[in-house]
Amino acid sequence: MEHLSKYLTKDIKLSSYEDKLFKSDLMFDDHMLVWFISGETKIIQADKAFYFKSGDIFLIPRNELATIINYPKNGLPHKTVVMHLSTERLKKFYERTDTKKHTQPGQKIYRFSNHPLLESCLASLIPYFDIEGEFPESLASLKIEEAINILRIIDPGIDSVLANFDVPGKIDLVNFMQRNFMFNMPLEKLGYLTGRSLSTFNRDFKKLFDTTPQKWLTAKRLELAYYHLTEKKKKPTEVYLEVGFEDLSHFSYIFKKKYGASPNQLPAQR
Repeated sequence: MEHLSKYLTKDIKLSSYEDKLFKSDLMFDDHMLVWFISGETKIIQADKAFYFKSGDIFLIPRNELATIINYPKNGLPHKTVVMHLSTERLKKFYERTDTKKHTQPGQKIYRFSNHPLLESCLASLIPYFDIEGEFPESLASLKIEEAINILRIIDPGIDSVLANFDVPGKIDLVNFMQRNFMFNMPLEKLGYLTGRSLSTFNRDFKKLFDTTPQKWLTAKRLELAYYHLTEKKKKPTEVYLEVGFEDLSHFSYIFKKKYGASPNQLPAQR
């Protein structure tokens, strides 16, 4: 699979997956504004899934856990323009911007599909990717600031996300893990999102679950896979990525080791 990225600056890129699906489990350090040129994406969070296609525009807030599956479509690559809205840049923006205090935002992905102002802003970047040489940072900053201002016009409540610079505090570990076990994240990231150092995360996990994170995560993912295969009548190829496995062969092997039959051998398979 060929993945091509062209960068105007570190905060603006044109991303293209040429031949087949690409899956990743991510937690972004920056807010990510994405405009679809072609292809499709499925984004899976703890309690919902989102589907995006050509023309769609969406914002993924930072510190969000998500499984992202990118697909080429109709012979065209999965191609997007991606803009990072970094905490550093947003702090400078809001230092000179009047904004009301908003309530703490809920975790969600914001969709701004086919909005003419936002699409025009992002589409205007396309010709710049063919320019040779270094792209002026001053011009990139203007384009990012334009996008921020448009987001605030479209949704005045977006300030509750963009102007929120808090770091995650210590939260209930059991509830967090039960909601997010399907995401393949380094334990350091999971610790950060629950307000813990890695050592504290491991210590608290052992105390609460009486096992290691790795063993518990594998068991939970297999349980969810079994449910999807037997109750939802899904195929193994539809399941293994969404429950947190990276490789179909490895998934089939450990599934058979636990349940005595491979995913394809279960009687509920269609």
